[in-house]
Amino acid sequence: MPSLPPPFQTSTDRTVFFVSDGTGITAETFGHSVLTQFELRFKEVRLPFVDTLDKAYDAVREINDAYEVDGKRPIVFSTLVKAELSTVVRQSKGMHMDLIQTFVEPLEQELGVKSTHTIGRSHNIADSEDYKQRIEAINFSLAHDDGQSNQNLVAADVILVGVSRSGKTPTSLYLAMQYGVKAANYPLIPDDFERGKLPSGLIPYKKKLFGLSIAPDRLAEVRNERRPGSKYASPENCRYEVNEAEKMMRREGIRCVSSTAKSIEEIAAMILQEIKSDKRSY
Repeated sequence: MPSLPPPFQTSTDRTVFFVSDGTGITAETFGHSVLTQFELRFKEVRLPFVDTLDKAYDAVREINDAYEVDGKRPIVFSTLVKAELSTVVRQSKGMHMDLIQTFVEPLEQELGVKSTHTIGRSHNIADSEDYKQRIEAINFSLAHDDGQSNQNLVAADVILVGVSRSGKTPTSLYLAMQYGVKAANYPLIPDDFERGKLPSGLIPYKKKLFGLSIAPDRLAEVRNERRPGSKYASPENCRYEVNEAEKMMRREGIRCVSSTAKSIEEIAAMILQEIKSDKRSY
């Protein structure tokens, strides 16, 4: 049987390391953004808290071991702040993408100011206002998940509406965790469609509503994972609920986006653009 072409091969094409002296979130986020441009499979290895020379040499050994096993240079995304640690890791047999040297050093030259070169500075924010806002937003989103509470909806930055399993909960939590946005979410159910009206608790906050829809066949797949063989997950019921929800949102003038082929990040960006939020987190 002939081998499959490279974009569809099932074996791992390359090992990728995310190396950081902190949590590694920045390196991983940047690395994922770059790697998604390539139709290849990657084995990912996270090496957080590489904050001593001993740990740096351990990282080198692990990267070199991957080189020996794969026969190819590992890709290394690094956010090591201390120059001596970065110098050690760059001695490995990997292909290095150093975010500090690539971005921070040119900015130092342009701004005429030396960076703090403080390990973990981007995540050392427990006392910052942004951090407190995010914690408050997360608590708000959890308390207002899936229509659990109508209390204090006046404080919501956005209220996501849509049929069950259309992506409201993960989007709400992502908005809260990443941007400090107080996002409630509320399900549209068959009772609402029979009445032909929005849930009464949402009517005073109509301007804050943002709709999520989803392709009926995809919705049936998602629901079958939770309640296989049920009417709730049947293709016919999914088509009915999606059609009625979209009809209601059009009638009420609610902004809406389909979550079928969009990532949570993409959906969140569209929502932020619509609500013109100036909340940010780093």
